[in-house]
Amino acid sequence: MPRYRVVVADFVTDALKPEREILGDVADVVALDANAESELAGKIEDADAVMLYHNIAITKDTIARLKHCKLIVRCGVGFDNVDHVFARARGIPVANVPDYGTEEVADSAVGMALALARGITFFNTRLQRKHGAWAYMQGSPILRLRGRVFGIIGLGRIGTAAAVRAKALGMDVAFYDPYKQDGYDKALGVRRVEKLDDLLRQSFVLSVHCPLTPETRHIVDARALALMPDGSFLVNTARGATVDATAIPDAIRGGKLAGAAIDVLPAEPPPDDHPLLVAWRDPADPCHDRVILNPHSAFYSEEGLLDMRVKGSQACRRALLGEPLRNVVN
Repeated sequence: MPRYRVVVADFVTDALKPEREILGDVADVVALDANAESELAGKIEDADAVMLYHNIAITKDTIARLKHCKLIVRCGVGFDNVDHVFARARGIPVANVPDYGTEEVADSAVGMALALARGITFFNTRLQRKHGAWAYMQGSPILRLRGRVFGIIGLGRIGTAAAVRAKALGMDVAFYDPYKQDGYDKALGVRRVEKLDDLLRQSFVLSVHCPLTPETRHIVDARALALMPDGSFLVNTARGATVDATAIPDAIRGGKLAGAAIDVLPAEPPPDDHPLLVAWRDPADPCHDRVILNPHSAFYSEEGLLDMRVKGSQACRRALLGEPLRNVVN
């Protein structure tokens, strides 16, 4: 049997223990720890399989130089950082790992929604800097969650997990997903909304769980936010560019949004002059108390991180041994 070479392009920098436990008998595993695609040049061309995370993108330029790659596996859910269309034209399958952090992201989305809607972070930040009275009144009105609409864009694995959690809170869960087959609404006890604008108009909490595609880029923008009820909440734990985050400050200042929780941004880390960061860091701006920013961490738990690495390695092993592939996205 030939000895293969598996390249971990980015993100992983340790001793590669889980990767080598799964692949070590058939392949040498190398971690490049790249922070830019250009750093792959001269190091990736002979790879029999590539494991890609989210620190870099792999474009046509790199894919065209791969000599005998059997699989590119995006060790995560989103795969917009690999040119999967060109890879298919080259005969290279691209797969993802769609289930590694389902619970963690759903937990984060609902946790963020609770922190916003119950005023938890609002009270904490204001009291921490001695702003306002030590009393609940400075956060009013805070409304009961039971019976209010938890709107979901994208009822995939994570959207479904978030729906189950929101239902447990007694919320009226509605979703927009034109690609979801009929019947899931009945199986889950949630409501399908046929038009996105209708979902926006009724959502007390809007939680984004769709992949990033040309169709979903800025699916939540200033126009969409304007349709939401006054005093509503936005949560994004999907992909950064699904939401136009630059529209959030004005929506909060005008009272359209009572808060927003954002785990993902198009550029990470974001530039310091990003309008949302500028507003969030300014104690005089309403966004300071009403915006939660996390560093693309919703996916993370020790167990989920290990799942990502193990499942990515298993995908490479199947490709190297000629076994049927799973979760091919192209």
